[in-house]
Amino acid sequence: MTRTVNATQELAAFLRARRARLHPDDVGLTVRRQVRRTPGLRREEVAELAGVSTDYIVRLEQGRGLRPSAEVVEALARALRLDADERAYLFDLARQRMPGNGTPATAPDPALLMLVEHLSPLPAMLVDHRYDILAWNREMACLITDFEALPERRRNSMWLCLLDPALRELYAERERIIREGVADLRAAWAAHPDDRRLAELIGEFAAYSEEFARAWDRHDVKVQGRGNKPLCHPEVGPLVVTYEVLMPVQDPDQRIIIYRAADADSQVALDRLTAGVAARKPSAAELSPPS
Repeated sequence: MTRTVNATQELAAFLRARRARLHPDDVGLTVRRQVRRTPGLRREEVAELAGVSTDYIVRLEQGRGLRPSAEVVEALARALRLDADERAYLFDLARQRMPGNGTPATAPDPALLMLVEHLSPLPAMLVDHRYDILAWNREMACLITDFEALPERRRNSMWLCLLDPALRELYAERERIIREGVADLRAAWAAHPDDRRLAELIGEFAAYSEEFARAWDRHDVKVQGRGNKPLCHPEVGPLVVTYEVLMPVQDPDQRIIIYRAADADSQVALDRLTAGVAARKPSAAELSPPS
C-alpha cells in the first residue's frame, strides 16, 4: 500500500517524536522536582526554547493546519537540536525554503579531489558556487587552459570566459554560453546573498564585460545541469563536448563538471589533444586544494 505524504500530520508527528527524544539536560534547562509523566521535553519547554507560545506548539503538534514561517521553523530546528538532514526535512514539511546553512565550503574535500583525477580520461573539474575552479584533471587543463599557471584569483571559469583574451575564441556559441552561465550565477547569488566575494565578482564582471552586463540585465535564472558546448580549439580545431554537472550530497555548493565528446569526430579531436597526458604525473595543484 502506498501513501502520499500528509505534510500537516507528518509535521505534527515529527515534532512530537523529536520532542520526546530530548531531556532538559540536553538543552540546558533546569529539571524541576516534580515527576515528569511523559518522556522528553514538555511543550512549554520547546516553546520557551523556540520563542513561541505554548499554545502555538500545541496546535502544531495537533496538526491543526498551521504553516509556520521560515523563522519559526528555524527556531524549532534549533530548539529540538535537529541535525542537517532533519532540519531540511522539517523545512520541507512546512513548505518553506530552507535558508543557507552557514558559510558554503570553498575548499574541496580530499575525496572529491581524488574523484576528479580518477575521472580521467574524461576532462573534469570541481567548481564552487562562485565558479571558482577548485580542482581539475590534466585532460581538462589540456582542453581549456593551464589553470596552474594562472593566479589563484583568476581560476574562475566565468572570469576566464568573459575576460581572458586567450579564451575569447574558444566558445563557438559564446553568447549562449555566457547567457546560460549568468542565469546559473544569478541563482547562486540569490542563494548566497551575504557572500561578499561573489558580489565583488559580479561587480567586476559587470564593470569590465558588456556581454555580462547585458545578460545580467535579462534577469534569467536557470541552473544548468547538462548541455553541450561547441568549441574552436586552437590546437585541434572544432569539436563539440557535452557536459554533465554532479552535485555532491555532502557539499551541495560544489559541482563536478564532466566533459565528453559529443560525436566521433569530436572524440578524435579530444584524443589528439590529450595524447600523452596519461604518462605525465599530476601536479601538486591538480591534486591539492588551493592555499
